[in-house]
Order: sequence, then C-alpha cells, then structure tokens
Amino acid sequence: MNALEATAVLVAGIGAGGINAVVGSGTLITFPTLLALGFPPVTANVTNNIGLVPGSLAGAYGYRRELSGQRARLLRLAAASLTGALIGAALLLGLPDDAFGVIVPVLIAVALVLVVAQPRVNAWLAARRERHHPHGGPWLWAGILAAGVYGGYFGAAQGIILIALLGIFLDEDLQRNNAAKNVLSALVNGVAALVFVIVWLTGATDISWLAVLLIALGSTVGGLLGAKVGRRLPPAALRTVIVLVGLTAIANLVTN
Repeated sequence: MNALEATAVLVAGIGAGGINAVVGSGTLITFPTLLALGFPPVTANVTNNIGLVPGSLAGAYGYRRELSGQRARLLRLAAASLTGALIGAALLLGLPDDAFGVIVPVLIAVALVLVVAQPRVNAWLAARRERHHPHGGPWLWAGILAAGVYGGYFGAAQGIILIALLGIFLDEDLQRNNAAKNVLSALVNGVAALVFVIVWLTGATDISWLAVLLIALGSTVGGLLGAKVGRRLPPAALRTVIVLVGLTAIANLVTN
C-alpha cells in the first residue's frame, strides 16, 4: 500500500466512524475503498470489521449521556447481539468465498434501500409507536439477535436496522435509541473481530493489519466527531454519499 492508498483508507475510516456514530452505514465507505485497492472481498470485510471496532467504541462513548438508565436493558439485549455476532462470523468464515460475493451485493442493496427509506421509516414509527415492555420483550430480543447475525457476517446498515427495531419496540426518543444502537453495534463488531483474529492466528483467513490500523485511527477520530457534530450534518447529503459509495461497492463486487 503506497502513501496515497494509505491516505485514502485513513480518510475512509474517518468518514465511516462519523457515519456509524450518527447513521450506522460506515461500512459502505470503508469496504468499497478496500475493494477498490484490490483486496479480496472476504479479506476486505474481515479487515474492515476489525478496524471499525475502535470507532464503534468511540461513538458509544460520545453518546454516554444518553445511555443513562439503560444498563439493565442493554445487558439483556447484549446477550442477543453476542449470540448473533458469533453466528454471523461463523457463517462468514464457514461459507465459500464465492457465496460472499453473491450474498453481499444483495445485502448492500438492502442496506442502501434502508438508508434512503430511513426518514419515512422513522416518521412511520413515530406515528404508530405504542408503549411496550420497558426492555422490548422477546420480539425485540429476537430482532436484535437477527441484526447481530447480519452484523457479524457483513454489517453495512446494521445500525439502521437496530434503530428501526429499537424504535418499534421501545418508548424512547431517537437519541437514546441511537446511543443504545452504538453500544450494540460495538459489541457485535468487537465479538466478530475477536473471532476473526482467533481464526487468523490459525492461518485460515487473511487480515491486512496496516489497513486495520489506518481504519482504526480514522474511525476513532470519526466516531468522536460524529457523536459531537453529526446531528448538524445535512441528512440528505449524507445519504447521497452513502448511496453512491454503496453502488460503487456493488459494481466492484459484480465485476471482480
């Protein structure tokens, strides 16, 4: 990786960290960047996942005030995220590489639809929200489990899925749900990353540690900035960038 390529990965990491803290689609920035630099899809996904963990933690830290009073709920939901992340990581490592190349374009397309539809989804949820179990009940737990599987396998727009689930089943404002989303996303990414590192030690998968370092540095800065100033960014402009980058990722996967 030359200096220009390293700079591109670092900048992508900053963007991904900021987007993850506010929206939850940062993978659609860093993953296509790694693909464009010639990384194989599975290697790019594993490398990207590990690199984004510090950014996820930074985003959760930035929303620490909104986490007040949510400890019991998060401990309950964390079990679902943990289980889902282990299943998703196992699927990524267990399925053939060719399967990843077929499945991920579909996941990215779904993620892009969710990014575009998020304002309408949020409005629909706000109009129909009813009081539920304080911790969301079994249906929320099952939904968080499924989101964890998705996140452990790929992760793009995992945050948007979590926000939608939390909005449906909890009587909380968006910022508190976003704080919970950041914690659960960080847990999924962290657990999946631990699995990937253990498997890497056995020689069964490849990781670009330079790219991990660059994404980690960038996403940490981006996560802190995103939590601080992300609410001031024009949502339409942010979604446009994400959609363009996501379409680029689909094109790279289909043509490679």
